[in-house]
Amino acid sequence: MKRVIIVGAAGRDFHNFNMVFRNSPDHEVVAFTAAQIPGIEGRTYPPELAGPRYPKGIPIFAEKELPRLIKEMKADLAILSYSDLSYGDVMHIGSSALAAGADFQLLGPRNTMLRSRLPVVSVGAVRTGAGKSTVSRKISLTLRDAGKKVVVIRHPMPYGDLTKEGVQRFASFEDLDKADCSIEEREEYEPHIEHGFVVYAGIDYEQILRSAEKEADIILWDGGNNDIPFVQPNVHFAVLDPLRAGDELTHYPSEVNVRLADVGIINKVNVAEPEKIQLVESNLKGLNPTAIVIKAASEVTVDKPELVRGKRVLIIEDGPTVTHGDMAYGGDTRGYQADNQVPEAYSESRLRIEGTDQARNQGRSALQRDNLEPS
Repeated sequence: MKRVIIVGAAGRDFHNFNMVFRNSPDHEVVAFTAAQIPGIEGRTYPPELAGPRYPKGIPIFAEKELPRLIKEMKADLAILSYSDLSYGDVMHIGSSALAAGADFQLLGPRNTMLRSRLPVVSVGAVRTGAGKSTVSRKISLTLRDAGKKVVVIRHPMPYGDLTKEGVQRFASFEDLDKADCSIEEREEYEPHIEHGFVVYAGIDYEQILRSAEKEADIILWDGGNNDIPFVQPNVHFAVLDPLRAGDELTHYPSEVNVRLADVGIINKVNVAEPEKIQLVESNLKGLNPTAIVIKAASEVTVDKPELVRGKRVLIIEDGPTVTHGDMAYGGDTRGYQADNQVPEAYSESRLRIEGTDQARNQGRSALQRDNLEPS
């Protein structure tokens, strides 16, 4: 029996465990590690979700502990199970595992994608912050206009009490309140709910999918980060970002998303430089010559632009976009003539970014942080 450590960030890691290892007689998962999202280590993947083979659950450690854990727990195998990593960072993590004595592995779609009895449309991206959420909302509205009942399944964000997050169903803002959803969750779920769609999320995606199938004609997978879908799609959209041109060739699993795509959407063409758009389109066609190419504008709108025109503006950015997404900024108010923009980001708990060093480091793994030059 192989002893396994799953290297993750509270999302794909739990799904890979559920799909591949929970009932495997050939593996024992001795630990998870956690990165990218502050405060998710130090927990336990609970026995209610881990299954009868794990009556005490599975401990979750900080990723920086990986070499020590491999040696002390005599782990044979480290499974990388999170996204939005440069190829260099993937191999830094892999080298850390190999040097400690373990094998290092990635899991592919055949073993990790669920199969649905319904048609599935999925949306992924080459980087977090590329604009996949707005694309997902556009697709859901288009399908509903065609007479289809769409239920949204969202990529996981289980940052709270894991025992309560196996299967989550959100049909109203009150549901979000009852589940004590974080800001990150609410910003993804609320627009779908506001348009009248039911959203499922959580941890056990086999049960989530079967529940969603009972009230849908079509399943829409709304991806997170730049991860690939948990459910096998009939049509897969990959959103590419010319503001980070070339990342489709240098980040994991960006290239996988592009190669899987039936449709490649080059977003933000209204603000990107023409040569960057051309480069992204060339890379898309090189990786996936048969994909349909759509160019899309991503316009930031304000409900009351007169309130910011000519004013000093505090921009509260999306945390992942400007941390492990490597963007200098996300939303843009230049169209409203705002002066002296102050790009700061504040919030309670996970979204707080206080000071330049923490802003650079939040959302990055320990190995990524160690390789950053000091500010």
